[in-house]
Amino acid sequence: MQDFSGKLAVITGGGTGMGRALAQQLTALGCDVAMCDIIDANLEQSLKLCRAEAAQGVRITAHRCDVAEETDIIAFRDAVAIEHERDHINLLFNNAGIAGGGSFVNAPKAVWERTFNICWNGVYLMTRHFLPLLLASDEGHVINTSSVNGFHATLGTFPHTAYSSAKFAVKGFTEALINDFRFNAPHLHASVVMPGYVGSGIVKNTLEILGDDVVSLSDAEIELRREQWVRDGIITDPSASADEVRKLWRARMANWDQGGLTPDQAATIILDGVRDGEWRILVGPDAVALDEAVRREPGRAYDLDFNARVAAAPAPSDD
Repeated sequence: MQDFSGKLAVITGGGTGMGRALAQQLTALGCDVAMCDIIDANLEQSLKLCRAEAAQGVRITAHRCDVAEETDIIAFRDAVAIEHERDHINLLFNNAGIAGGGSFVNAPKAVWERTFNICWNGVYLMTRHFLPLLLASDEGHVINTSSVNGFHATLGTFPHTAYSSAKFAVKGFTEALINDFRFNAPHLHASVVMPGYVGSGIVKNTLEILGDDVVSLSDAEIELRREQWVRDGIITDPSASADEVRKLWRARMANWDQGGLTPDQAATIILDGVRDGEWRILVGPDAVALDEAVRREPGRAYDLDFNARVAAAPAPSDD
């Protein structure tokens, strides 16, 4: 799909980050967009920004939808068909996601399942219920956002189980769709997006959806963070109290959304990958480096010094 002009794209998680950036870039290129989010204020801001930059004649709609809820998704699909006056869509960006549920052992069941259901069930249910509109198109593309945690199931040396489990599922589902579409719907294509560090707003959104408990730490995690941060020179006092470690952790989480690639840079990489027909789109040099390292040494991928060795390794080649 080289030209997005005149197409209709559906984007989940359109209220911030990569979802907002995808909506802005696509509408500027003449693509109609229907986006959804669960946080109303974010969605309203995205709609305002898109309208300010959109090509003439582009139709943009915004919808409140919790992608973990099937009834919400069905209502979203029906509203898209009515408001855009079309019997088909061309692009489905399953982008919505939150963090949380880091430990299967210690995280509350409700938090763990909320994270998993948004990050995985949202992708499945959106694809399931928008499939008839994709099948009705002349050409269509499903773009599912996984993560580097879809091939490396930990956040550095720390547990990241709900998010990682969901992102592995997203990756496997998308790969399975490739041949399914090839044989049963050859006008459709599927791509899996695996971003590294992108300042997407995911931490802020997670805190708003799940509450402050998402950044709580077990005693064992406090000890591990203290040891690592002393080793890395982030803190100088090896006897730092648990409260001091928690305070630093919260501060680091608050700053998480300020680093990495910008959402606009990430969206450009994604859309270029769609144009080039790539089924596997790595976003960011850290994603490329980690992917190469895991493939090179899969048996050592969960050694506690693995991420430090990846960071210290020469940059991956372009070959």
